[in-house]
Amino acid sequence: MKKTLQITMVLFLCSITLLGQSRATRQADTFFANLSYADASKAYKALSKENATEHVLRRLGDSYYFGAQMQDAFEAYKELFDRFPNQSSEQMFRYAQALRSVGKFKDSDIWMKKFYQKASKDGRGKNFTSSLITVADLTPTVPSYTVENLKSINTVNSDFGVTDYGNTILFSSPKKPSVYIKRGHTRNNKNFLDIYKVVKDNISTTAGDNSEVRPMFTDKINSKFHESSVTFSPKRQTMYFTRNNYLRGKYKEDKDGVNKLKIYRATWNKRKWDDVEELPFNSDDYSTGHPSLSADGTKLYFVSDMPGGLGGTDIYVVSIEEDGSFGVPQNLGPTVNTEGREMFPYIALDDVLYFSSDGHFGIGALDVFSTVKGKEGYTIPVNLQAPVNSKMDDFAFSINPFTKQGYLSSNRLGGLGDDDIYGVTQLEIVKPIAPCEQMVTGIVRDTRDQSLLPGAKVVLKDTEGKIVQEVYADASAQFSFTRLACDTNYTLTGSKEYYKDDSAVVLTTKDKKLTVDLDLAIASDFARNERGDLIIRIEPIYFDYDKSNIRPDAAVELDNIVNIMRKYPNMIIESGSHTDARGRASYNEALSERRAQSTVNYIVSRGINRSRISGRGYGETRLVNGCTDNDSHTNRVKCSREEHQQNRRTEFVIVTK
Repeated sequence: MKKTLQITMVLFLCSITLLGQSRATRQADTFFANLSYADASKAYKALSKENATEHVLRRLGDSYYFGAQMQDAFEAYKELFDRFPNQSSEQMFRYAQALRSVGKFKDSDIWMKKFYQKASKDGRGKNFTSSLITVADLTPTVPSYTVENLKSINTVNSDFGVTDYGNTILFSSPKKPSVYIKRGHTRNNKNFLDIYKVVKDNISTTAGDNSEVRPMFTDKINSKFHESSVTFSPKRQTMYFTRNNYLRGKYKEDKDGVNKLKIYRATWNKRKWDDVEELPFNSDDYSTGHPSLSADGTKLYFVSDMPGGLGGTDIYVVSIEEDGSFGVPQNLGPTVNTEGREMFPYIALDDVLYFSSDGHFGIGALDVFSTVKGKEGYTIPVNLQAPVNSKMDDFAFSINPFTKQGYLSSNRLGGLGDDDIYGVTQLEIVKPIAPCEQMVTGIVRDTRDQSLLPGAKVVLKDTEGKIVQEVYADASAQFSFTRLACDTNYTLTGSKEYYKDDSAVVLTTKDKKLTVDLDLAIASDFARNERGDLIIRIEPIYFDYDKSNIRPDAAVELDNIVNIMRKYPNMIIESGSHTDARGRASYNEALSERRAQSTVNYIVSRGINRSRISGRGYGETRLVNGCTDNDSHTNRVKCSREEHQQNRRTEFVIVTK
C-alpha cells in the first residue's frame, strides 16, 4: 500500500510538471504566432532548460533567427541538429544562415549543400552552392563604399530606415514609451516605432554628440502602434508609410489573432498631413510594407507576404495612375524574389532598385543587392559587397546617385543598439549590371525510343573537371543551369541508374540561352523486351515441357541475376514466367505461376531479400512468336519444338527504378 501510494504521488507530481510545461509551451507558441519573438525566445529558453524537446529547440532557434539574434540562433539550432538531426529543409537553410552570420562559413556551406540536396528545386540552394562567387569575392580589398556609424542619432534601441526630406532625414525608432499600450516591439521587446527627424548638419559620427531628434508627425501619423518606412511623391504632396493594421481607432487582426502591417497614404493639406487612408491592395490577412516611390511618382515598390508569392516576403510593384488610383500589384518575379525573404526595396533616382535578401548569395543573413529593369526583365541581382554588407542583417539601403551619399541600417557588431543607422559614401560609380551570364537547358531522353527520363542527374563541370552545378531532371525530363559565365567551356554529363552516361561539351555565348539534349543508352546489363519493359539482359531461361524445376543451364543465368541485383541494391524486379500455347490455358497459367515461384525461391536462396523480387505467371498470354493454340484448337499453328521452346521462358522486369 505504501509503495502504491509512493508511485501514485510520483505520477501525480509528474503530471503537474507536464501540465505546467504544456501551459508554458502554449504560451510560448502564442508569443511566436503573434510574432513576439523576444517574448517567445525567453519562454522557449526557460522551457529548454527543463525539457528541451524538438519542438521547443526548433522554435527557440526560429525565435532568435527572426529576432535577428544570430549568435543565439546558431547555438539553439546546433543543439537542435545535434539531438534531432532529421529536420526540414527550411530548418537546414536557417541553420546554414545562422552559421554564416557567426562566421562559420565552411560549416555553413556544408549545411547549405545538404539543404540543396533535400530541396533541389529551391532556388536558394542553387544561389548559395554555385561556385561562380565566394564570400572572398564579396570582401574586396578596394571597397566601393565607406560606411560610418551615425552615433549621434543611434540609441540602444532599433534605429533604421532613413528617408531624405530636404535638409533633414526621417527614420524609425522606438525612442519614447507609449502611453497607450504596454506591449513591446515584437522583434526586440522595445517600445513601438515612431517616425523621427533630424537636421543633416547636426548629425555626427562621434559618440556623445547627441543630435536634436524630434518626432516628425502628429498623432494622425505617429499612432500608438508601429510606423516606419516613409516615402514621398515628387512634389511631397503625398506620403506613403507602413503601420500596423490600425486606422481611425480601429485595431484589426486576422483569423489567428495576428495584427498585420499595411501601407497607408496621407495628403499634405493646410500645412499638415491629413486624410490618412489605407491602400486598396492591403488585407487583414497578410502584410504589406516598406513602400518606395519611383522618381516620377508613377510606381510604388513594396514588400508583401500575400498569397501567390515565391517566398516568405516578396517585392512587388504597382502603378499609380494620374487620378491616384492603383493598378494591379505585380510580383517582380524569380530573378529578384526567392523562396526566402526579400525586403526593404529602394528605387533610386536613376531607377536602380536596391533591396535586402537572405535568398541570394551573401555574406550574412540579410545582404543588400541591386538590380535594374531592362527590356527582358530585371537583371540578376548584384551583391553590394563589404563594407555595405556584413555577417549580420544589412537593410534599408538608400543612395543618391548624384551626390553619392546614402544610408544603411544594420545590426552588425560594433553598433550602439539593436539596429543602427550608418552613413554611406559611394567611392565610385557601381552600376548594377550583372556580369555576362548564360542559361543552358535541355531534356534527357532514352536513345532507343527517345522516351523521357525524368529524375536523371545532370552534372555541369568546368574545364578542370570541378563540379559547378548539379541538378535532377524534372517530371518532364527537363533540366536547366543558370548564371553560367559567358564564353566559357563546360561539360554536361547526364546519368541515370541502369543507363550509360552521356556527356556534351558546350561553349556559352552571349545569346539568351543554349539548348543541349542528352541521350542515355541502356547499360549493357539491361535491355528492352517486345513491350518496351526494361529487363535484365541474360541468356533465355527455359523450362522443360510441363516442368517447373530449375535446369542447370537456367541456374547459371539466375546466378547472373543475383550478381546484378547485388550490383544495384535498390533494384526491385518481377520474375515473369511464360509457357507455350500447348495445353489448356488454365493449366498453363498455373504452370507458369509455379515456374515464376521457382525462380524467385532460387534467387532468394542465394541471399537476395524476398522483398526485392516477386513472381508472376502469365501462362500463354504473351507469346513471342506465332505459335498459337487455344483450348478449342481453332487457331493452332504448327511449330517446331524449338519454336515452342522460345515461349517457355522467364523475364526479369525492373518494376522500381
